[in-house]
Amino acid sequence: MGGIDNSKKSAGAKASAAKSTAKKSTAKTVSEKKTTPAKKTAAKKPVAGIDENGTFRAWDNAKTKAAPKKTEAAAPVKRGTTAEQAAKNLAAAKAADPSLKSEGKKLAAYDDSQIKHLDALEHIRLRSGMYIGRLGDGSNPNDGIYILLKEVIDNSIDEFIVGFGNKIDIQIQDNRVKVRDYGRGIPLGKLVECVSEINTGAKYNDDVFQFSVGMNGVGTKAVNALSSYFRVIAIRDGKAKEAVFEQGKLKSEKLAATKPGTKNGTYFEFVPDETIFGKYSFNMEYVEKRLWNYAYLNAGLTLTLNGQPYASKNGLFDLLTNELESESLYSIGSYNGLHLKFAFTHTNTYGENYFSFVNGQYTSDGGTHLNAFKEGFIKGVNDFFHESYKSEDIREGITAAILVKVKDPVFESQTKNKLGNTDIRQWVVGEVQSGLDDWLHKNPKAAEMLQKKIEANEKLRTELSAVKKEAKEAAKKVSIRIPKLDDCRFHLEDGAKGQNSMIFITEGQSASGVMTHSRDANTQAIFSLRGKPENMYGKKQSDIYKNDELYQLMMALGIENSVENLKYSKIVIATDADNDGFHIRNLVLTFFLGYFEELVTSGRVWILETPLFRVRTKKENIYCYSEDERDKAQAKLGKNCETSRFKGLGEINPSEFRQFIDPKTMHLTPVEISQLKIVPQLLSFYMGKNTPERRHFIEEHLLSNADIDV
Repeated sequence: MGGIDNSKKSAGAKASAAKSTAKKSTAKTVSEKKTTPAKKTAAKKPVAGIDENGTFRAWDNAKTKAAPKKTEAAAPVKRGTTAEQAAKNLAAAKAADPSLKSEGKKLAAYDDSQIKHLDALEHIRLRSGMYIGRLGDGSNPNDGIYILLKEVIDNSIDEFIVGFGNKIDIQIQDNRVKVRDYGRGIPLGKLVECVSEINTGAKYNDDVFQFSVGMNGVGTKAVNALSSYFRVIAIRDGKAKEAVFEQGKLKSEKLAATKPGTKNGTYFEFVPDETIFGKYSFNMEYVEKRLWNYAYLNAGLTLTLNGQPYASKNGLFDLLTNELESESLYSIGSYNGLHLKFAFTHTNTYGENYFSFVNGQYTSDGGTHLNAFKEGFIKGVNDFFHESYKSEDIREGITAAILVKVKDPVFESQTKNKLGNTDIRQWVVGEVQSGLDDWLHKNPKAAEMLQKKIEANEKLRTELSAVKKEAKEAAKKVSIRIPKLDDCRFHLEDGAKGQNSMIFITEGQSASGVMTHSRDANTQAIFSLRGKPENMYGKKQSDIYKNDELYQLMMALGIENSVENLKYSKIVIATDADNDGFHIRNLVLTFFLGYFEELVTSGRVWILETPLFRVRTKKENIYCYSEDERDKAQAKLGKNCETSRFKGLGEINPSEFRQFIDPKTMHLTPVEISQLKIVPQLLSFYMGKNTPERRHFIEEHLLSNADIDV
């Protein structure tokens, strides 16, 4: 009853307010009428439910009235944890902060005594990333230990370029590197300064070195600073000087006469410092690849690695011959100018592949010289054939190598992966255009085959455009967005913010669900496969657009029109560590290698390594990526530890999984190809028709779950 009484009072109050408002309105109207002459108006017909004062009365005589709405008390929110448990979880999360591992220090007064000066080599040790890019353990060809080797060999190459010494001896054993060249030798009086003082050297003097790779005055100084042991000997005209360093600190130096007949040159010996790099080892395949590049770019030079010679007579022509062998559609074309050299051919593979070099330095990220080569090549083809072929039709299926010699190269980083000189564009475009035109005139059969390839590309592109249109229309009907993609905020096109962007290709909803809750949404995207995608080996390019899942993947990556439009810095294949997971990984790699080979050759494709085992006690968890690591963890934690094996990504807790995809702690393995010519053979064997040879191989090497013990 109390509720009804309150309702009546409320209704009365509303009616009173309404009357008051009506009176004010009437008063206002009367007031307004006083300012205008009165006019006779016909009496208005009454409107149902409204009285003469304009008050709404339709409900006044209603027999029933709506019951007031009851305000129900809000149901208590269900919580998975208690407030006490939430506080404990927060404390545990804070305790994981790596900065807390070292004891906190009281902030000192900011005065003159706090200003520190680091000498050059101390700064290199403290900020090594500024000088060599990355550290690593030797499992990646761009790891720091290979950069140290490169910096030393570069000095020897510079001697060869200016005409001194046609041999370089290299030895790598037990992580100790020895390099001996037969150039002029570092001037004895400046030996210590040249390997320990930044911005000291002869590379700044173009009367001595005109086309040097090392122009920053840092190279051997970085090697010295980042080595636990560093020894250098300069030999000049019967005299030799030796200097020995440890972690950049000079330990000894001496001057002596050499044995009769000792050739001039420089000898380097160093051991990369484990306190900087941790446990590491040299992958000799990576070293051999670098030496072959040096040989291809410096015809007449012989490099020996542990007694094995590496030499090339025909330079870039040999590079493509060894990479492609019998796959080229026409004889490999080449041009050798004074400061510009290039070689090229076309194959029936999809995509484009380039090897670009500046002064002997491999520029994995290309730069202005590579862009100018592409432009010049297109102009040269169209000039020769008097056509206006589109660039994509000319370049589809091309494999080419280019070397330019630049007096003052401007690289975008100390590791020299990308050239930034803009003043060379016009020269490179013009010489490539003219050099190609000249070669095509001298090789009419090759020119004819090239034209057929371009016309075949043109026909294929026309057919593809119709298929693409159908695929896009079908995709629009399904959804405006890609349904299997959980995208990130920043992409490569966003500049610095997108440089660390990556997309994980996962299998199934359970794995992608775990990763979605563990990822950094700013830079990490997730694309979920249904399961095993179609095997695309031997299929036409148009078949991609007829396969909904692979088409969606291509759209997610942004490469449906060009690989150059790739949205992410890294493509990470994240599958379970079991037979099905490995099969899915191979199917995805077959897709990339068959149609988007550039993604692999440019270092964009990676494999996510997740732990196979977890060994734990109540106090400590240890995640192990191999059986050897598991055994060590079990020995460390003792008999009472518990060991479990992760069979799939989906069974790992999201909070636990976060560390496995954290850019600072995750384990990534690059997908690399030592030679392009082996790709068709590998794909044919593993992904082609089921031959007796492959069946025998599988039977010999396939492991069952019983073979993997916990």
